[in-house]
Amino acid sequence: MYVGLFQIWNNNRFPEEFYINREEVMCFSKIGSKSTYHKCIKDLSHWKYIIYYPSHNPYKGSKIKMFKFETSSGQVVVHNSTKNETSTGQALVSINKHIQTNRNNKNSIKLDQPKNEKIVIDFFKKEKWPTIEAQKFFNHYQGIGWKVGGKTKIVNWQATAKNWMIKAEEIKNKENQNPVSQNQDNLKTSKNKNYNEPL
Repeated sequence: MYVGLFQIWNNNRFPEEFYINREEVMCFSKIGSKSTYHKCIKDLSHWKYIIYYPSHNPYKGSKIKMFKFETSSGQVVVHNSTKNETSTGQALVSINKHIQTNRNNKNSIKLDQPKNEKIVIDFFKKEKWPTIEAQKFFNHYQGIGWKVGGKTKIVNWQATAKNWMIKAEEIKNKENQNPVSQNQDNLKTSKNKNYNEPL
C-alpha cells in the first residue's frame, strides 16, 4: 500500500499533503477489500510511515502526509515527539516486536492431541464407549493430521472425541428409526387408473 501511496504522491509532484481517492489507492495497491484498505492505511499511520487524516465526506478524499525518508550519518531509534515532523535520520521499526508477538501466539496455541491410540481407547472406555469406536476416531483424525474439516488444527482432542460420540449416537438413532419404504406412493395416486378421464 505504501508504494501505491508513494506513486500517487509522485504523480502530484511530492506536495507536503495531498488528497487521495480510496478506489484509486486500492487499484494502485492491488487491494480488493475496503476492510483491508482501512487496516493497511491505519497500520501505516500507526507505524509513522504516513499521517492519515480521514475524511468522512464522500465528496472530499482523505488527506495524507508522507514523510521524506532521507539517509544521514545517524539513525533515529526512538521518535516520541508529539509534533508530527520529519527527521533527517532513518526511523527504525523494531522487528523483534513482531517476532515476540508470533512467539507468544505459538505458546498460547497448544496442539492437544493424544500421544498414542491407547490413550484414546482409555478415554472412550471411561465414557463407556466400545474400543472399535475409539479406533475409528483415532484412525480418522490421525489420517487427516488432527485437523477439523481438513483445515483447523484440533485444540482439544477430548472435546472432539465427545462430539464424535454425540454424532455416532445421532447416526445410530437415525438407523433405528423406521426406514422409509421405497415403494411408498408419495403422489397419493390409485393403482386403478382410468385414462379415459380428462386431467
